[in-house]
Parts: sequence; C-alpha cells; structure tokens
Amino acid sequence: MKKANSSKFIHKKGFRKDDISAYIMITPFFIFFILFVLVPIASNFYNSFTNYNLGKTRNFIGLQNYIKLFGDKDFIQSIWNTLIYAVFSVIPLMFLGFISAIAVNGRAKIFYITRALFVFPYITSMVAVSMIWLYLYEPTTGIFNKLFLAMELEPLKWLFDEKLALPSLILMNIWKNMGYVMIIYLAGLQGIQQDIYEAGRVDGASDFKMLYKITIPMVSPISFFIFVTTTIESFKTFEQIRIMTGGGPVNSTTTIVHQIYMRAFSEYKMGYASAMSIVLLVIIFVITMINIKFGKGKEQYI
Repeated sequence: MKKANSSKFIHKKGFRKDDISAYIMITPFFIFFILFVLVPIASNFYNSFTNYNLGKTRNFIGLQNYIKLFGDKDFIQSIWNTLIYAVFSVIPLMFLGFISAIAVNGRAKIFYITRALFVFPYITSMVAVSMIWLYLYEPTTGIFNKLFLAMELEPLKWLFDEKLALPSLILMNIWKNMGYVMIIYLAGLQGIQQDIYEAGRVDGASDFKMLYKITIPMVSPISFFIFVTTTIESFKTFEQIRIMTGGGPVNSTTTIVHQIYMRAFSEYKMGYASAMSIVLLVIIFVITMINIKFGKGKEQYI
C-alpha cells in the first residue's frame, strides 16, 4: 500500500503529457514577450544612462540624462500638458460614458443603432479622426467657425491659439473614446440582476435613489477598470498631437510621448529619449499603484 501511495504522489508531482503540451503551447508567447518586451525595456533602461546618438556614440554617463531632464523646460511643460490632458479627458469620459450607457440600455432596435453610432468613432483610426477634426477646426473654412459666424459669434483660432489648442484636443479625445467607455459600462449595467431593482421599487425607492444606491455601487469595479485604462491611454497620447499641432503653438500641446519622439527621431538623442521614456514608465506605474490602492475592495465584478 505504501508503494502504491508513493507512486501516486510522484505522479501528482511529476509532469504529465497535458502539462508538457500546455507549456509547448505557451512557449511562443514567452519567446515573444522576452524578445519584444523585456529585452527592449532592459536595453532602453541601459541606454538612459548613456549618450547614445543613434549608432554614433554610446558612452556611459551615469545620471546626467536624468539630471538634465528636470532642467528641461520643454519636458516639464510636456508633463503638465499630459497631466491636464489626462484629468480633463478621463473624468468627462467616465461621466458621459456612464450617462450614455444608461440612455442606450434597452432592447429596442433604436438602442442597437445608437450604440453603433457611439462606438463608430472609437473603432476609427486616430489618424482618420485627426484629419476630420483638423477640417472641423480650420479657422477659415472649418464647420465650427462657420456655425459661429452663422450665430454672429466671433470665430476662434482653435488649434492656433495657445489657450485653446489643448482643450480642442481634449474635446476630440472625449468624442472619439466615449463609445469605448459606454460599451464597457453597458456590459456592467446589463450584468446587474433585475431582481435588485424590483426589490427597490417594492420598497418605494425612486429612480434617482436606485441609481445612487444600486447602479453606481454595482458598477464601481467597472468604473475602476475604466479609470485605470483611460488614464494610461491618456499618458500615451501621441498621434493626434503629431498630426494636428506638432506640439504647438509654443509647446502648449506637447506631451511626454511627443517629446520622446522629437528627441529620438528628430534630434537622434536616443539616450536622452530613453531617460524620458523611463520617467514616463515610472509615472504610469505610480499612478496605477495609487489607483489599485484606492480601488481595493472593488475587485469583485458583478
């Protein structure tokens, strides 16, 4: 009996054919992850301590790139722009996406059509959306200024105004990504059991009270997920900046990723750009950890 139990124990601890097959199937992912994620991150981290200049030089210079960063006015400006862009994009996105999800949460055909209209901008490429909004914001022939003129209002310079350029980009970002937030919230709303609402109605709760006491708490894990993902995406903003403003006017719309691109591929300061990317990585990591800390207790999804 002892021998039989021993062999059974070995069988449990050893590899089975299914285990070997599973490891073989996930091996390509790990190879891809190591070659195209871990190795570039490690290489980038090392380059941030060098004066690497796209193949010309690569000498170790210690913390000089990082010291220079915090005296770089353009980089400091890009951090503030990115923070402003993130805050004024994420909060309205969550609010409008939630309201939109409630508005289209039904089974009538009109709701399906409305959902498609909301999602369409999100699935459209950022390049295409940027070109469309460039036309809308055009000072002389743009639709927005034509509407202003029709209402006898003063036309605006939009992307050419230092004070209006960043808010204009934020407005476009909200329009484009509201469909994503709406569809995630909609999935959460449709996962709430209707019995809970029926019990609330029996107790005499109004629609607003059920929204505040039932709906919002039940979708709080969804809100946490959306907040984290949209914040990270906001910090990675680049395409619309490059296409629509080029970081101007007077660096009023430059972001961290745009500064990384400019230093790396316009000035060929790869080491300096690597230091910027490491700072961006740290910022995103810190923000994510803060979100996770305050999001504890919301892990259980409905």
